[in-house]
Amino acid sequence: MPISTSPERQVSVVRSHHPIGASTGYMGELRGDWLAQVVQARSVSPFAAELSALHEGELDELGQFLLSRPRLPFRYLSIHGPSKGRALSEAVLVDRLRQLAPFADGIVMHPDTIDEPELYRPLGRLLILENMDARKERGRTASELSAWFDALPEAGFCFDIAHAWSIDDTMEIAGELLDAFGSRLRHLHVSSLSTGLHHETLSEEHEELFTPLLQRCVDVPWILEAPPRAV
Repeated sequence: MPISTSPERQVSVVRSHHPIGASTGYMGELRGDWLAQVVQARSVSPFAAELSALHEGELDELGQFLLSRPRLPFRYLSIHGPSKGRALSEAVLVDRLRQLAPFADGIVMHPDTIDEPELYRPLGRLLILENMDARKERGRTASELSAWFDALPEAGFCFDIAHAWSIDDTMEIAGELLDAFGSRLRHLHVSSLSTGLHHETLSEEHEELFTPLLQRCVDVPWILEAPPRAV
């Protein structure tokens, strides 16, 4: 039976997905308080979360938090590695990420920050590469991402559906990304984007537009990169 695409149906598409979770990246008011971020992520879902150390300076703080062995409820936990404030050499950065590997099911990196992909091979299947948005000059499309995946054959794919929309609002490029890397898919990033291409709460309009592609990704966690829409 075809799945309804009425607005009423679309309101529940993301909310009803399992497992769903939250990225701590949108919790700016809690930055630096990892426990509070975990508590807020837990209020969205106890099943999945992404701990986001987007600034390199947050990486050591996250490591100290995880080494304290907090009781985390999540069955799936990813870590988003730094894309801002980068000062460490890639070799040192990868070593820091390897220290966090035992605590995570995946480590997400922006491919446009990776200049020496061979250094990331020790992360193996834990490494997950994310497609980039229209602000970036590389890592946006299937053809642009292929070089990183060729160099890192064990790496997984994080499909950021809003990033793909920013490149092509017909969602054709989004479909090409799933065609090319669907077998590597590990989780999704789900949100809308502002006019400045910053993550914001998924709108009903975007949820309806994204649904045909979301339905191709039902077997993996969906991570919200902005607060969930109010019921």
